[in-house]
Amino acid sequence: MRGRGWLCGIVMTLLCMISSGESAFGAGFALYEGSARGIALGGAVVGRADDPSALFYNPAGITQLPGVQVMGGMAGIMPSTKVTTTAGGVTRKTSTEDNVWTPPHLYATYQATERVWLGLGVFSPFGLGTEFDEDWPGRYNSYKAVIQSLTINPNIAFKLNDQISLAAGLEAMWFDLDLRQKIRAFPFGDVDQTLKGDTFGYGFNVALRYQPCRYFAFGASYRSQVDQNVDGRADFTKPALLTQFFPTSFMDTDASGSITLPDMLFLGAAFYPTPRISFEIGSVLTRWSTYSDLTIQYDDPVNVIIGNVSSARRLKNWHDTWRFQTGLEFKATNWLDLRIGYVFDEEPADQDYVDYLVPANDRHLLNFGSGIHCGNWTVDLAYTYLIIEDRDNIRARADGMLDSKFSDGDAHIFGVSLGYRF
Repeated sequence: MRGRGWLCGIVMTLLCMISSGESAFGAGFALYEGSARGIALGGAVVGRADDPSALFYNPAGITQLPGVQVMGGMAGIMPSTKVTTTAGGVTRKTSTEDNVWTPPHLYATYQATERVWLGLGVFSPFGLGTEFDEDWPGRYNSYKAVIQSLTINPNIAFKLNDQISLAAGLEAMWFDLDLRQKIRAFPFGDVDQTLKGDTFGYGFNVALRYQPCRYFAFGASYRSQVDQNVDGRADFTKPALLTQFFPTSFMDTDASGSITLPDMLFLGAAFYPTPRISFEIGSVLTRWSTYSDLTIQYDDPVNVIIGNVSSARRLKNWHDTWRFQTGLEFKATNWLDLRIGYVFDEEPADQDYVDYLVPANDRHLLNFGSGIHCGNWTVDLAYTYLIIEDRDNIRARADGMLDSKFSDGDAHIFGVSLGYRF
């Protein structure tokens, strides 16, 4: 009972930590910031998988961890993007609002027998945080979009022999949505629409780690799709004149929607040329083709003056993406590790379906960090500078998109993790 209360307390703390939002600076709105060490090495810890954050990257790797080990921490993400819009012959450049997003992580592993390990991971695999001034030119598409998620992921891992380990786990994911946009109600002004809702979805994961010799290890980890059926509410704030002349228009109503979050395949090959140097090359396949549209169903049809609307649908038609990553770790001393990494991350939205919820393009991540060891304690620190390639020639569409250009996109990402071996 006491242990359950302790775990619930930690989960509630993590929920509070992410209540300010998440960031969409992985492919689409995936997050790969599973630990500070993982950030510093560009996520190239799938073959290594030799600390508790293996529960995020490759759970089969926890068979390398004796006894009981725990790790917790967070990332701090400070993004910035500029969007240049052209409408009615007027060109305007708008910057996203300054925000700091903080996806958390917590891991615990336990060696039950010589062959069996148990692990529990709590982390945020998806998130989105894009905010503009609510009167900016693109407000009829979006002026604020926040997606939050928190996954609770228990795993069991088996050490088949000295070379091969396998793992499997279940996933319970809390998913929260907050989308805001303006609706043009000429000649009365703009209606402010807020869509909010949350839900739980469930999935699974399987993983493999194979190390045939001291110099090489290979890891593979698969996370399944998660179907999220969001129940929430659509609230409308109307101009006074619209309320006066059309009092039954844009009435608040319950709403629902569904989204299939993509499955992911993590791959990594780790090399150990010397006892003090290791490097890994790897990739992540994210099957964003599951995200074909975003449809909101209104429980009560919304009167929009010229008729009733029972649903709002946005086509996405995203494509699958690859994330290519590499990282090198140097054990400078017995108490200090130095790390460096690089990532190229593909953008899933084609030119015809890009929108202001994710004003992005292909990304380059330059990663640095260190690990400090003191007895049973480990402190990992990381910094990433993320560069988003400019995107031109975005054409106006009926869903509120204007002729646009995305430019000067970047982010500063900091990570810290604290680990302890019992």
